[in-house]
Amino acid sequence: MAEIVTAWQCIGCGRIEAPQPCVGVCQDRRVAFVDAAAFREVVGRAEQTERRAEALLALARRLAATTPREGAWEASFRAFQAEARRTLADLAPSDLALSDLKQADVSA
Repeated sequence: MAEIVTAWQCIGCGRIEAPQPCVGVCQDRRVAFVDAAAFREVVGRAEQTERRAEALLALARRLAATTPREGAWEASFRAFQAEARRTLADLAPSDLALSDLKQADVSA
């Protein structure tokens, strides 16, 4: 995890100093900083998580709003199952193999 550095920033000119405020005429306020690379990594992960959530939410909405025709429940289920597998394969991190998802037999 990235280390947070506390420093002082002038509210007038924006000058930044650490670890203590200057003795000049500036008025300093305490601010927190993180490494830019660590920040970019966290933002990237957050964006990836948001894309995953949007894709899964779209699939869930379609499933909730679909009513199969009489006698077509199994075909509808299989179609959604295939779509869910494609979505999971597209969203899966590289360390999660799609083969890890076991196909369950739902026949009664």
